[in-house]
Amino acid sequence: MRAQIFQLDAFTHRRFAGNPAAVVPLDRFLEDAVLRAVAIENNLPATAFIVREDENYAIRWFTPTEEIELCGHATLASAAVVLDRLEPGRRHVGFRSSSGPFEVSREDSGYRMGLPARACARLVHAPGLADALGASPYEVWANEFSAVAVFENAAAVRSLEPSTIALSHLEWPAVIVTAPGDNGFDIVSRYFAPKKGIAEDPVTGAAHCTLAPYWTSRLGVSEFRAYQASRRGGEMVCRIVDDRVELESNCIFFLEGEITI
Repeated sequence: MRAQIFQLDAFTHRRFAGNPAAVVPLDRFLEDAVLRAVAIENNLPATAFIVREDENYAIRWFTPTEEIELCGHATLASAAVVLDRLEPGRRHVGFRSSSGPFEVSREDSGYRMGLPARACARLVHAPGLADALGASPYEVWANEFSAVAVFENAAAVRSLEPSTIALSHLEWPAVIVTAPGDNGFDIVSRYFAPKKGIAEDPVTGAAHCTLAPYWTSRLGVSEFRAYQASRRGGEMVCRIVDDRVELESNCIFFLEGEITI
């Protein structure tokens, strides 16, 4: 069979930045082994598969190594595919996933996406984290999804050279490092998830589901501008609305074609 495929750079306003994702619309979800094979072949941080259901879509996300429970940048890319290519003229689209429903709307600046907020708790001890990062954060928070290592300034976050092997042996699925921002941004961050096959993710929507509650409380604001300081870099506006995190940014189309499965 043949299927459409789109590759986009998400969470950026310029090409060759942000986080690349593939989006594959299907009539139905194929066997898991086939979906994994397509994601491996794409060799991108994430491939999203979407299937039309009534007015909205079901969505699943795969990295080159596993299916994941939530992927913000591939959801944003999927919304861009629906709103700009599959159904141009639509202003909103909903997605159903194993992590719950998501809504994405078209905005003047790009797209606005709502995701569940993820609270975290402060840790007294974080065994092995400082050694894995090669630097000591001044505080550490965590939830079931990641550890959050908070540093004093953006320069400390940008200069980190963590050990991928050591990070993969920590108890958390991923590690977020963050600090107050620079260059006009309120906060900066980086995201490491070698357990998921991602040494460092370029820009991570799901990470900001944890960062948004933390930083809105610390900064005393309901909205802030965030920059993920990976090699590619990416940006978004984050805000808390009730128990949801709204992320607003843009996507840039890079590739459009067909694949044979």
